[in-house]
Amino acid sequence: MNALFWISTLYLAEGLPYIAVNTLSVIMYKNMGISNAEIAFFTGWLYLPWVIKPFWSPFVDILKTKRWWVIFTQISIAIAFGLLALFLPGSLAFKSSLIIFWIIGFLSATHDIAADGFYMKALDSSDQSFYVGFRSAFYRLATILGQGGIVMGAGYLEKHTGSIPLAWSLTFAGLSLLFLLFALWHLKAMPSVERNAGSAGHKSPKQIISEFGNTFATFFKKREVVVAILFMLLYRFPEAQLVKMINPFLLDATQSGGLGMDTSQVGLVYGTIGIIGLTLGGILGGMFVSRYGLKRCLWPMALALTLPCAVFCWMSMAQPDPSAIVDMVLINAAVFFEQFGYGVGFTSFMLYMIYFSQGELQTSHYSICTAFMALGMMIPGMFAGWIQQQLGYVGFFWWIMGCCLVTLAVTALIKVDSSYGIKQSER
Repeated sequence: MNALFWISTLYLAEGLPYIAVNTLSVIMYKNMGISNAEIAFFTGWLYLPWVIKPFWSPFVDILKTKRWWVIFTQISIAIAFGLLALFLPGSLAFKSSLIIFWIIGFLSATHDIAADGFYMKALDSSDQSFYVGFRSAFYRLATILGQGGIVMGAGYLEKHTGSIPLAWSLTFAGLSLLFLLFALWHLKAMPSVERNAGSAGHKSPKQIISEFGNTFATFFKKREVVVAILFMLLYRFPEAQLVKMINPFLLDATQSGGLGMDTSQVGLVYGTIGIIGLTLGGILGGMFVSRYGLKRCLWPMALALTLPCAVFCWMSMAQPDPSAIVDMVLINAAVFFEQFGYGVGFTSFMLYMIYFSQGELQTSHYSICTAFMALGMMIPGMFAGWIQQQLGYVGFFWWIMGCCLVTLAVTALIKVDSSYGIKQSER
């Protein structure tokens, strides 16, 4: 079976829980009347499973196969979404939903480890470079479905049920069913490429603990590890803050400095038009790296990631009216431009983590890289709401532009083999 068949659905399934935990939760809590500072702080903690996942990622390498873990976690995520749907209409909706979102985050982080490990096991380095744009594209299609279609659907249900908790309860019930279908499909579509399934059953606890420790020891002995960690922590420093406040900015009333959109409009603008731009940028970025190599693409991609953030400075100052057709077109064009640039820029970040993870324990080392990435998103994001409340939306978005200098600074530090990422036929 063509690899694209399972890559497409695998990365849809990888993206949706992440979006649910870190984006849908923000929109839902905003509509429930939670303040920006509380939303940013509490949903910031939901990144924690992705930060600490290296502490169990070696066991995904050691126990069972990546394919087994993918299917197991997809079934478990389906159950967790079902529980979320049951608890949301209750009196303890905020507290119970935070707990369940954290559980979904834990399962999603485990799924990420297995899915990324399977991707690297099933494909050689040239195919990894070729498919990375498609992998990113389908992950971003998950964002279109999550931030676009699902948000628009939730907005429709909010209007027609008259109940925000009930609307989101029905939304998450649909996600529960979808993940059951994902599990059944991947049981058939994902090839069996690993030969050591169940080999951990023949290992003693001492051997397992030894391998666990060796995973971290070998990672921190890699060349340029300090520079690599700084890059993984700080490359997305502006984005870590921006992403927490985009949806509140779009939803907030104009008197508060926002654009005054409703949930369905946000689903269309940021969750659909914006994510299409992000997806196209990701595909184009992958093709550029496959043609020219990661080293030559680093600086153009870093600039593509940072400079388009200026569109939010413009929107916060001009406050275009989403009820006016011309203004709505301008809003869509601005968001498309910013997200397209981000899609191009994020490609280099993904490939650098794969590049740095190369070696015998590539799956576990890659999960450590993504944990540093998650930590880089978690800590700045937790305080984004407080910064926005102190500076207002205009001041906050100018602060983000200043933070773009951090991205450029860490890009200047890293070193990459000049041939890495170039498709063999192009060399």
